[in-house]
Amino acid sequence: MRNFDKAKRIVIKIGTNVLTKDDGLDSGFVRRVARQVSRLVETGRQVVVVSSGAIGMGARQLESPRDVKGMKMRQAFAAIGQPLLMQEYRKSFLRYGLTVAQVLLTAEVLNNRKTYLNLRNSIEALLGLGVVPVLNENDSVSTEEIGTAFGDNDKLSALVASKIDAGLLIILSDIDAFYDKNPRKFADAKPIPAVFEITGEIVKSAGGKGSQYATGGMKTKMEAAKIASNAGCRIVLANGRIRNVIGRIVAGEEIGTVFMPRRKLSNRARWILNSAACGTIRIDKGAMGAVANRKSLLPSGVTKVEGTFEAGDVVLLNDRAKAVTNLSSSQLRELAGKHSSEIRRILGPKHRDVVAIPEDIVMIDY
Repeated sequence: MRNFDKAKRIVIKIGTNVLTKDDGLDSGFVRRVARQVSRLVETGRQVVVVSSGAIGMGARQLESPRDVKGMKMRQAFAAIGQPLLMQEYRKSFLRYGLTVAQVLLTAEVLNNRKTYLNLRNSIEALLGLGVVPVLNENDSVSTEEIGTAFGDNDKLSALVASKIDAGLLIILSDIDAFYDKNPRKFADAKPIPAVFEITGEIVKSAGGKGSQYATGGMKTKMEAAKIASNAGCRIVLANGRIRNVIGRIVAGEEIGTVFMPRRKLSNRARWILNSAACGTIRIDKGAMGAVANRKSLLPSGVTKVEGTFEAGDVVLLNDRAKAVTNLSSSQLRELAGKHSSEIRRILGPKHRDVVAIPEDIVMIDY
């Protein structure tokens, strides 16, 4: 369960609260992370770092710790703080002979199949060069409210781990483990050393948001665990302030909580599952049963179309599955309930006679 000898690719997510201290970025902590990563690289492993902290650094640089609520201000602070953050990473990692590369992402990059694959190729190239990519959400240009796209980078780290087929994702936070209840409120809360299935009860007990500068919380870490689970990737959630925590986790010590994977989907299936749905196709019971048994979705089973989308977009099927649709929302509204033979007669001979094929349909497992 905690034997990570075969985990040749490791993603390390560093949360805002563990990366900073009262007067700003904890440079000593960054140096300790760099030392631990260098030891992993020396053993032939490849490491990707997902780092929060840019907004907090930008706010402190301008001595404006209280003005971090509005989206425009948070975007501005992120733009100020990101180069400062990378400066610390470059300086610390160079002490151990490692080069880092900055990679900034938005949700749009991961939702688009072409840019998704381009990102994968870029990270593969950097790792092949022996470089340590340092990723962060591009808060300065994100079109979504900061924190809603990735949740303080918890979700982002899991998406990256999924994308590069990492064997292990380490989430370093300011908490020791996942507890059966909130340890900050209940003195009898007990740490859970291993989670084999993320049930609704576990998600409910995860609680809410993070702190002033951090937008994540235990709930976003549960969402990250779900994503990594579908990639066959194990997650260890641990307190980043533990001495040599990264090396000890990789060595198999029982630190924090390990989340075990339930299934391993193909890379394309993972992209479909993790992409934001552009709309919803409501289908009848028979059609739902068919797609659950690896059958194509036919227009005859469509009962309603919600939202506006184009052919090739990812959509929800009754909130139970996601699929890449062959038909747009306007086309589907015209064809809903009709037999497949009518599609080409209505839309023309070049159109496919199914809404989605089995290879483009992924059941939501949670």
